[in-house]
Amino acid sequence: MESLSKILTEQLQDSHLGPKYQQLINAAEKDPDVKAFLNEHQADLTKDDIIRSASKLYEYVNFKNKLAAGEKTFMPGYYPYLTLSNHHIEVTYTPTKEYIARQKQKEIKDRVKVISLPKSIRNADLSDYTPDGREEILDAALRFFQEFQQSPHEFHKGLYLEGSFGVGKTYLLGALANALAEKGFSTTLVHFPSFAVKMKSSISSNSTGELIDAVKKAPILMLDDIGADQMSSWFRDDVLGVILQYRMQEELPTFFSSNLSLKQLEEEYLTVNSRGEAEPLKAKRIMERIRFLADDYHVVGRNRRN
Repeated sequence: MESLSKILTEQLQDSHLGPKYQQLINAAEKDPDVKAFLNEHQADLTKDDIIRSASKLYEYVNFKNKLAAGEKTFMPGYYPYLTLSNHHIEVTYTPTKEYIARQKQKEIKDRVKVISLPKSIRNADLSDYTPDGREEILDAALRFFQEFQQSPHEFHKGLYLEGSFGVGKTYLLGALANALAEKGFSTTLVHFPSFAVKMKSSISSNSTGELIDAVKKAPILMLDDIGADQMSSWFRDDVLGVILQYRMQEELPTFFSSNLSLKQLEEEYLTVNSRGEAEPLKAKRIMERIRFLADDYHVVGRNRRN
């Protein structure tokens, strides 16, 4: 086959787009990938085929040059390839390995919905959770991780993690959520006191139902720091009670962390409302749901925040 330059130069003699076509020729003729492609398909391409495809060849080379220069392209994360279709040269764009890896990481992160918790929780990793007296808790988390993968449509009890400040309760929940996300499962982590504030402010915008639904229907739910604020009867019965009732009926995995034991949670947090009134029967209803949904574990250790 004649050279690309010679074929297109012949066309230039009768073209009103001489300078522009010359730019296409010069750019394409110097590119080794273009040369290799034309040599590979020389039996399938005529002079006219190549002339008609000059703009495609230029598009290909121009895109590659922009990538090499680190410039922005109209398809970020994609790399161009020349293809032949019915005697027409076309440019196809394929996502790069780096782009695919970034998208995969984004999909994993998107599976963990964090509400009012530190961003650092997104980097929590089970492999970094040193036992240090917490072997039983780590074993329970790993057991849930394995068993849930094997039968995600069956009911699996979550964990109620109780313990002092800074012993790693929230970190373990975040690490478990991230590990589950790697396997394709979605989790919602909620800082419970902040959620209570959001619920109160949602009354004026008439969006309480939407907020409750988003939490109660989460495939896996983790309520962090429950018992750290003062609770009203409305929030206990019409928000927390509704969420836990739905999750109990639907048998959805639910986790809790708290500085309070289950006994303290019932007697000191759920029984006495924000007006100082004792409502033990209503507290017991909530506790029945918590005990149905999660097994109790006491987390020991030093305060790792200091």
